[in-house]
Amino acid sequence: MGMSMATRAVQETVLAHESVLLHAAVDALAIQKNGIYVDATFGRGGHSRAILSELGPQGRLIAMDQDPEAIVAGADAQKHDSRLQVSHSAFSRIAAVVEAQGCQGLVNGILFDLGVSSPQLDNAERGFSFMRDGPLDMRMNPGKGLSAAQWINLAKETDIADVLYKFGEERHSRRMARRIVEFRKDNLIYTTNQLAELVKEANPAWERDKHPATRAFQAIRIHVNKEFDELEAGLRQALDVLAVGGRLVVISFHSLEDRIVKRFIAIQTKGDNFPRDLPIQQSQLRPRLRAIGKAVKPDGAEIEHNPRARSAVMRIAEKIA
Repeated sequence: MGMSMATRAVQETVLAHESVLLHAAVDALAIQKNGIYVDATFGRGGHSRAILSELGPQGRLIAMDQDPEAIVAGADAQKHDSRLQVSHSAFSRIAAVVEAQGCQGLVNGILFDLGVSSPQLDNAERGFSFMRDGPLDMRMNPGKGLSAAQWINLAKETDIADVLYKFGEERHSRRMARRIVEFRKDNLIYTTNQLAELVKEANPAWERDKHPATRAFQAIRIHVNKEFDELEAGLRQALDVLAVGGRLVVISFHSLEDRIVKRFIAIQTKGDNFPRDLPIQQSQLRPRLRAIGKAVKPDGAEIEHNPRARSAVMRIAEKIA
């Protein structure tokens, strides 16, 4: 029996997707040959393949993703490598996934590669991009939660404006929300082109080299997938999942995501938050992480080869307690 069209489409996109900061991220994990690692965002397996290439026969890699298409690619990879275990899960469930594998507190490194992947953007049916007309979905897992179309047609004008401003830092969020609500009085919004045109009409100040719907689409995607809540949950659970000496490596593509990661590492590096006037020594604050180096960004050669890399920021920390 031949492979399904869905399986074939996924396999064709595996080679097309290039993982950002591939070698830098694997180096940051400081791979131990027989260690246990978690790729919290398998995608099309670029980082996972690089990690597996560094592991010995006793090493283990737990790969997670909430995107069903990524899991198709992961399941195929798992058939050919017994060191790999793939789980169809959001990274807010990282503790449960690792515990089910009997590895709680034993993991030597976790990698989070945040945001939307190139295959997701390139597939018009997923509705992530205003560059390709398709159903307005935007869900990382299309079988879970409200689609972007369902939300945009049901939400109050003030809620739409708040999402565009909070998650997209969109200065014209109120104008855009007003235009969307006016339009949907007589027409439901079903496609990416419909939404992009409405936002474009309501945006009085187009930025050079940036589509006027960029921030709005980004904001709606983050809201629909609860991306910041998922990230914060995943980071908190990573502390319990990691072994002492284990590495936490996070690649973000959005300033607000990076702010969450930076703040988390700073808080866990500082330790317990006692009032300043208490006579507490630094050693009594019980920090749980140590920051490793400064933020890492792609070099010019990688950005030229893969323009998606230009906004990437990688932060690294090590569990100390």
